Amino acid sequence: MEKNRYDCALKVIEANDSIIIHRHSNPDGDALGSQVGLYEIIRENYPDKRVYMVGDESERYGFISERAMDEVDDSLFCSSLSIILDTSSSALISDDRWRSAKDSLRFDHHLFIEKIADYEVVDSTYESSCGLIADFAKTLGLKVNDKAAKALYTGMVTDSGRFLYDSVSSRTHTIAAFLLERSFDRNDIFRNLYVEDLESVKRKLSFMERIKFTYNNVAYVYSTKEDVAKMGLSPFSVSRGMVNTMANLKGVHVWVNFTEDGDKVLCELRSDSYDINKIAKKYGGGGHLKASGATLCSRKEAESMLKDLDSLVEDDNE
Repeated sequence: MEKNRYDCALKVIEANDSIIIHRHSNPDGDALGSQVGLYEIIRENYPDKRVYMVGDESERYGFISERAMDEVDDSLFCSSLSIILDTSSSALISDDRWRSAKDSLRFDHHLFIEKIADYEVVDSTYESSCGLIADFAKTLGLKVNDKAAKALYTGMVTDSGRFLYDSVSSRTHTIAAFLLERSFDRNDIFRNLYVEDLESVKRKLSFMERIKFTYNNVAYVYSTKEDVAKMGLSPFSVSRGMVNTMANLKGVHVWVNFTEDGDKVLCELRSDSYDINKIAKKYGGGGHLKASGATLCSRKEAESMLKDLDSLVEDDNE
């Protein structure tokens, strides 16, 4: 079954001389890792093809690509294949010009929300889109160079929580072993991902001092625009980067980070036990069973979501 889906995807890639690779906006390690990894795989196996990477930049994960995204003229899309990675919703795709592409293909590991591309390889049993891309290459016998392996391994590490999350399986480790057969410096990856300066540690401590709890022990932090400004970070960096400071608190099985961004509120929901995805979907978001996100229109709506999360835990305890 996998090989049939992969064969179809490969035929689409082979049929196009110009390929533009997209992923979601505000990219994390998996988004950029899968983008860089697939870019290198296509270039390595099909050197005559013109391949481009587009989207917004990331200061946090910029070390994965080691260069800026490509500037692509509008006119190129009508004769190109747009490949969309690590994206469950079309509204999240960075660079909306994929809609005008001649063909479109998606690789994604999120829970299915909507059909986006002409051709799709969507499988939520993978811990990461990087793992899916690596398995695609492994299954079809495609060459994977050192740069591709390093990028894909980085995304697997970040989206699996260093191989700790429930989504990790024996297949995850088999794919990781396949990538580790290449030559790259794992220490360099971990230095970039986890080494922190003193100011970063102080920011996290300040953030943790604001953790509150609902009646049923849902942990949460609500950061106003003023709070974000004091931390000296972007709203996305506070939202995505700080949410797991609430992980591993004794007695806490659901945690949520609310961060004001202009007139909207970014939400990151996490759990070690509950399906919080259904709450995220109720508010127009999505993701995974135990790690999801949404964008809300007000603090009042954030309070409503928090009540729903509290009820989720309460109902289970009855």
